[in-house]
Amino acid sequence: MDNQNEIAEEQFRLEEERVEARSAVFKKELGLTDLALTQVLFIVGLPWIGVAAKQGPSHVIFWLLAMLFFYIPSAVVVIYLNKIMPLEGGLYQWCKLGFNELMGFVVAWNLWLFAILNTSEIGLQITQYLVYVIGPGREGLTANKWFIGAVSTATVALLVTIAAIGLGVGKLVHKAGGALMLITFAAILLLPLLNRANGSLSDYHPLATEMPVLSIMSLNLLGKMGFGALGGFEYVAIHAGECRDPVRAITRSVWLAAPVIAIMFILGTSSVLALVPIDQIDLIAPIPQVLSKGFGPLGVAASIAPIAIMALLCIRVAQSSVMFSGNTRLPMVAGWDKLLPDWFTRLHAIHKTPVNSILFVGAATLALGIAGLIGVGKQEAFQILWNASGVFYALTYLVMFAIPMIGLKGVEPAPPLWLKLAAASGFLMTLLYVALSIIPIVQVESRVMFAVKISGLIIMTNVLAVLIFVVIGKRRRATAPEAVAEPAK
Repeated sequence: MDNQNEIAEEQFRLEEERVEARSAVFKKELGLTDLALTQVLFIVGLPWIGVAAKQGPSHVIFWLLAMLFFYIPSAVVVIYLNKIMPLEGGLYQWCKLGFNELMGFVVAWNLWLFAILNTSEIGLQITQYLVYVIGPGREGLTANKWFIGAVSTATVALLVTIAAIGLGVGKLVHKAGGALMLITFAAILLLPLLNRANGSLSDYHPLATEMPVLSIMSLNLLGKMGFGALGGFEYVAIHAGECRDPVRAITRSVWLAAPVIAIMFILGTSSVLALVPIDQIDLIAPIPQVLSKGFGPLGVAASIAPIAIMALLCIRVAQSSVMFSGNTRLPMVAGWDKLLPDWFTRLHAIHKTPVNSILFVGAATLALGIAGLIGVGKQEAFQILWNASGVFYALTYLVMFAIPMIGLKGVEPAPPLWLKLAAASGFLMTLLYVALSIIPIVQVESRVMFAVKISGLIIMTNVLAVLIFVVIGKRRRATAPEAVAEPAK
């Protein structure tokens, strides 16, 4: 057994060295400030303070439970895995080395599907924001498929260009988005205080709390406020090979961003409750709503609203840039392992970015976005795919949390017990999210059929990933003798 462990650990270290050698060519663009602001930008979802505010004062308990059982466990697991495997590709590499190549490929597949689905809707979202900026009378633009298609094409082209130039420019976009996010939430947090000083708000208790009612609905909300709202710490680790001192910088960025994000969510939700009646909360766009309600009594709503909407538009584009840039690295690192053609690994001669992978991901993103505009988006199959996107991401987290619990065979020292307990907590919270995403608690035509369709889609896409892996494996074995014989010629 000891000999087997030694062999496994040696293979683990050799693979790490191989990936590090591949990453040596990259420009080391990312430092602590870049990573911390990107964490804030990527993790803070704009609708969540509205969803939480619908729960009234019990939102504080929900946020604290979500942070205790998911947020902190995810932070410590990400820090641990990045410490022992600070490799370009992040979660893909952790799963590959923690378990095996198949698990790494399947996790990358699910992460790729999630990111593609979420990025492909950016054109439609930008169109909706622009209508508010342009003003009334332009609502027809949101129904004009040619206009939306043009916006989608231009936006994806922008994302491709930023990614191709590299993180030297990309990090500026991401930092600007993170800074705008902080400024926006600072305004949200200050508005109740300004309204109280103005006399337009009689009372304000940001941490007023009451115990929630225990029910399936509350468990569903807890799962969504855990994984759904607070997931994302692992994403910047995809760029570990492009970081200056990735272990130290990513670790510090997590610890720096975590309390800031916690304050933004809890106090931001309190601001929504203070300024908007609970039965009038806009679950789709709570931030524009609270800004409008908060600035209205101060007499500056008309001038602030367009600025705020443009800031939110920039934030959304920056979030898409983070997701798109990370997503382009997954085909590249899979190409390193010969799981995809070498074409995906080719780097730009000047910028040292995986330009072919970037073009491929851009084309897939645009194709999916356009598909929704020509009628596919109205079909049930497409809607099921959208509903499944969060589950694709959650499945990658289940594997991530399983690594310190049952993976890393032969790696010494073994993960400590406290880390395994933290991972188990995060695993169970993520599993809660998955279960209640597949089995709906809201009214649908048939809950059984909904669950069957979602489960069937997830199973079929992952079976497809396994089949692709098997076919690639056969081709690798078939060409292996040629590869070995090559140097002898």
